[in-house]
Amino acid sequence: MKTLIKSIAIPFVAGLSGAALWTSIDSEPTGSEFPLNDAYSVAHNQFTSQYTPSEMRVDPTISFVEASQNSTESVVFIKNFSGTDPSRYSMFDFFFGTGPQQQVSTGSGVIMSKDGYIITNNHVIERAETIEVVHQKRTYPAKLVGTDKNTDIAVLKIEAVNLPEIKRGSSRNLKIGEWVLAVGNPFNLTSTVTAGIVSAKERQINILGGEFPLESFIQTDAPINPGNSGGALVNVNGELVGINTAILSRTGTYTGYGFAVPVDIAVKIANDLIKFGEVQKAIPGMDVVELTPELAEEMKIKSLDGVIITHVVNEGAAESAGLMKNDVVTKVADWKIIGKGSFEEAISYYYPGDKINIEYTRGGSPQVAELTLQNLEGTTGVIKREFYSSGLLGAKLEAVNTIEKDRLKIPYGVKITSLTRGYLRDLGFRDGYVITHINQIPAKDPDVAGKYLENYSGRLRLEGVAPNGQPFLQSFNVR
Repeated sequence: MKTLIKSIAIPFVAGLSGAALWTSIDSEPTGSEFPLNDAYSVAHNQFTSQYTPSEMRVDPTISFVEASQNSTESVVFIKNFSGTDPSRYSMFDFFFGTGPQQQVSTGSGVIMSKDGYIITNNHVIERAETIEVVHQKRTYPAKLVGTDKNTDIAVLKIEAVNLPEIKRGSSRNLKIGEWVLAVGNPFNLTSTVTAGIVSAKERQINILGGEFPLESFIQTDAPINPGNSGGALVNVNGELVGINTAILSRTGTYTGYGFAVPVDIAVKIANDLIKFGEVQKAIPGMDVVELTPELAEEMKIKSLDGVIITHVVNEGAAESAGLMKNDVVTKVADWKIIGKGSFEEAISYYYPGDKINIEYTRGGSPQVAELTLQNLEGTTGVIKREFYSSGLLGAKLEAVNTIEKDRLKIPYGVKITSLTRGYLRDLGFRDGYVITHINQIPAKDPDVAGKYLENYSGRLRLEGVAPNGQPFLQSFNVR
């Protein structure tokens, strides 16, 4: 009997003890106050003494509601109506009613002022005959204010008041790893928001055209798809930090890499187009390249930060400041130069005539120079590009600038731009060709050269330089 009582009592007492222990555990506060053991308490106290609650990030959940609300109303839907090349169709297409029809492409834009100025990408409105902007179900005809192929930025204007102007942030202060939202109209789906982080800054992916392409992209993994171009990249406060521009993809759709023009660059370009009708580009008078490990070893340079000067423009800003080929630029004003992207971005914020300090090394010795930035004509004033536009020639003609003269090694010339169907294209010319002589007469003035070509008939002899720097001499029979 004693054995039976003992066998029952021991489990019973053990059960009561376990219940009591569980009750005491269950009644203790949960979380950081619960003392698992002394070792944990010491480690926990050390950890919490070093880090604040905001740094500990116990709950990483982030809401993008406020950012979405602050930005979606400021993003518009853009329709580009363009013609179709009739050469692609035959007489049978016209006969059966399938001839050239107006094409419509779409993209996004961002309202930058209450009175109707909208910033977008140049490629969104390229070749447009008419442009429409859709905002909150209302459609507005849009006027093209100006474009810049060097940054892929364009500005539109619609007649409206009290539009929801987007709040502007700073791309320079944007950090790698920071959350961002891409707001736009992918695949014609209006007001779409996607989230990601800033993956990198100052990216160069060699996609831009223009004479002086400026690439210092913000890279993000926020999904960007066709139709997002020209839309807003915003931070968690809904402030504009970039203009969504490109994706890196073999399929044409998003595969993890999206790129945006930094807002600080985009706004400067847009303001120039509105105020001057032309970007007032500051020219430092030098060409630079990335500092690679191979170049650093060859030049006996320890650091890989900075850019190497490969060419100094004759009588340009850099030459006047005493800079030379093979100097390594490490700082522009207060901007530390990591590579070519940061160098070009730093220069882009200035205007012709601005004076800035350049820090560089020569033979390992640190130096400082004051650089007076110039415009494309080699002066310091506001520049206004002038064209001779001709429907018959199917192009615009303009005088070559100082930088082009230096690069092409020519004293003068007339450059072909904005080429469409017409006389010059039929002769085999493309954008960027420079005509230096027409029938052995120097071509210096676009107006004179354009009118001469429009009215001339007979044997025509043209000399000049192709965009790749190769000289050409061609003769034609024209009438």
